Amino acid sequence: MPTVDEIYCKYGFVAEAAQLLELELGTLLFYEEAVEADLIESPNSSMATGIYKKINKFTLGRLINNSKNKMDSVDELESLLSSALVERNRLSHSFYREHNFRLRAEPDEGRIIMLHDLERMHKIILDAYKAVMLISGIDLDRPESIPEEYQGIKALDHVKL
Repeated sequence: MPTVDEIYCKYGFVAEAAQLLELELGTLLFYEEAVEADLIESPNSSMATGIYKKINKFTLGRLINNSKNKMDSVDELESLLSSALVERNRLSHSFYREHNFRLRAEPDEGRIIMLHDLERMHKIILDAYKAVMLISGIDLDRPESIPEEYQGIKALDHVKL
């Protein structure tokens, strides 16, 4: 039976996955805009900073929309990204309200329902993150495909590389 602490812990893992998805989409979008602005061949730190600051303010929904407009490969993931956005928004804005008294209810059936919901959300968001990582050439389901310079990085227990 899951404890209250385990529910909070799993919530944190799901939130982390959502932030990783946002980070990778932002990174892809930054790269596309840097190439468009010819910053790779002609570096301009103030222009790069401006692009970074603009993208850093984007919500996940806006990151998805802007990425789709710039990259066909992201457009192909529309359904997966849309599902991840719905789940991230539920997590952030209504998860505890929807589950209401389940967290502290006895017996533990309420926490079991909450944990199953969090596990489902985590899978959806992680699937979207893994798909976006593939655009960057990193297959998180195949550790041997991770570039050599990243092989020495030790993973946390809950992150499976």
